Amino acid sequence: MLTPYDYEHFGTYLNLLVADADGTDWREVSRIVLRIDPMQDPQRAWQIYSSHLARAVWMSQQGHRHLLGDIPSLH
Repeated sequence: MLTPYDYEHFGTYLNLLVADADGTDWREVSRIVLRIDPMQDPQRAWQIYSSHLARAVWMSQQGHRHLLGDIPSLH
């Protein structure tokens, strides 16, 4: 199920998916998208980057069904 956190971070998830598809280095994505300096705390930066990317991938493959279910009917 989608969580309130997922809805709040939908834009972040999209940015992560685009950056991943473009082959952008995770450290750059961490710094720009997640605003975590990988030079200061590489383990934390990697952990947050990888967990958010995994959630973004799940949303793009399965979670979108929940989003579609949340759209009000046009009838």
